[in-house]
Amino acid sequence: MDYVLSFLSGGLLQLSWWQVALVTLVLTHITIVGVTLFLHRSQTHRGLDLHPVVMHFFRFWLWMTTGMVTKEWVAIHRKHHAKCEREGDPHSPMIYGINRVFFEGAELYREESANQETLKRFGYGTPDDWLERNVYSRHSALGILIMLGIDLALFGVLGLTVWAVQMAWIPFWAAGVVNGIGHFWGYRNYASPDTSTNVFPIGLIIGGEELHNNHHAYGTSAKFSAKWYEFDIGWGYIQILSVLGLAKVRRVAPKLKLEPAADASVSLKTLEGVIQHRYEILARYTDLVKKAAADELDKLKPMRQEGSADCRWSLLARAKKWLSQVDDSQLAPEQRAELDTVLAQNQSLSTLVQMRRELIRLWESSSASSEQLLTDLQAWCHRAQQSGIEGLEQFALRLRRYAA
Repeated sequence: MDYVLSFLSGGLLQLSWWQVALVTLVLTHITIVGVTLFLHRSQTHRGLDLHPVVMHFFRFWLWMTTGMVTKEWVAIHRKHHAKCEREGDPHSPMIYGINRVFFEGAELYREESANQETLKRFGYGTPDDWLERNVYSRHSALGILIMLGIDLALFGVLGLTVWAVQMAWIPFWAAGVVNGIGHFWGYRNYASPDTSTNVFPIGLIIGGEELHNNHHAYGTSAKFSAKWYEFDIGWGYIQILSVLGLAKVRRVAPKLKLEPAADASVSLKTLEGVIQHRYEILARYTDLVKKAAADELDKLKPMRQEGSADCRWSLLARAKKWLSQVDDSQLAPEQRAELDTVLAQNQSLSTLVQMRRELIRLWESSSASSEQLLTDLQAWCHRAQQSGIEGLEQFALRLRRYAA
C-alpha cells in the first residue's frame, strides 16, 4: 500500500517539486528547439538541412509533445509570410487584433489547418513517408496521450501538471508571443514591409524566435541574431550539430559590407549591396525622417509657446508616427490628409518622404534591367547630395559605399 501511495505521489523518479520543475523546463525547451530548428528553419524556410536521424527525432518528439502535423505547421507559416498582415494572413494582430492572437492563437492555427487549399498550396516538400501518413498525421492525438502516460508514470500525480505545461508551451510562446507580441511590441533592426519586431535581444526561452524582425527581414536565414548584443540559442545548437555532421547550413543573412569612402562610386556592386541590404538601409532612412520631424518640432516649440504655431506643432506631432511608416498607403483617409498637410508645410520633410518612395520603387522594380536600375540609383544619389538637407547628403554618401 505504501508503495502504491509513493508511486502515485512521486512516480518512478520520486523527484522533489523543484526537480520536477527543472525537468519540465528541459522537456519544454527540447520542444522549442524542435519547432525552431526542424519546423521553422529547416522545413519551412529551407535555411538548414538536418541529418535524417535528427529530423526524425524532432518529428517524433513534436508528435508526442504538441500533436502538430509538419505539413500543417509549415503551410500556415509560409502563408503568413506570403500574406503578411494582409487579407489571408492566418494570425496577424493587425487583422485579428492583439488580444485574439495572443490569447487565441492556437485556435487561429487550428482553423487554418482545416483549410485544404492552404495545405495544398503552401505545404509542399514536407515529409510524406509511411510514418507520416499512417501515424503522425493520421493519429496526431495519440502522441500527446502517450506523453500523458509517460508523465504520469515518471512523476505521479504531478505528471498531470508537467503534461499540461507541455501542452500549453507552444500555444503560448509560439502562437501567442511570437505571432502576437512579435508583430506588436519590441524593437526593429530592419524596416521590413510589416510590423515584425524583435521581442527581446536574448533568444533563450523561445529558441531564438524572440528575434522575429530579423527573421522577417531575411526569412531563409538559419541564423536569427544580427547585432553583436543579440543571442540566438537556436543558432548555437545548429553550430553544434554542424560540427557533429548532423546539420548543414544552407543560407544565412548577408553581412553588411561598406567600401572605403575613397572608393565610393555607384557601380553594379553598389546596386547589388543596396538591394541585398534594403531593409537595413530603409531602417536608417526611417531614423533620418524621424530625426528631421523631431528637429522641426523643436523649431516650432518657441512659436508654439507664443501661441503662433500651436496648430502646426500639434499636427506634426500627430503625423510623426505616420512619417516613420515605410508604407503610408495603408493610412486612413483622414490620416493621409493630415500627413499631406504636414508635407506641404515643410519642404525638407516632403523631400525626404518623396526620396524614400523613389528609393523603395528602385528595389521593388521587377521589369527594369540592371543597367536601368544602376542609372536610377546614380541619379538618386546625385539628387540626394544636391538636396541641401545635411542628413540626406550624408545618407547618400554612405549609400554609395554598400557592396554585396
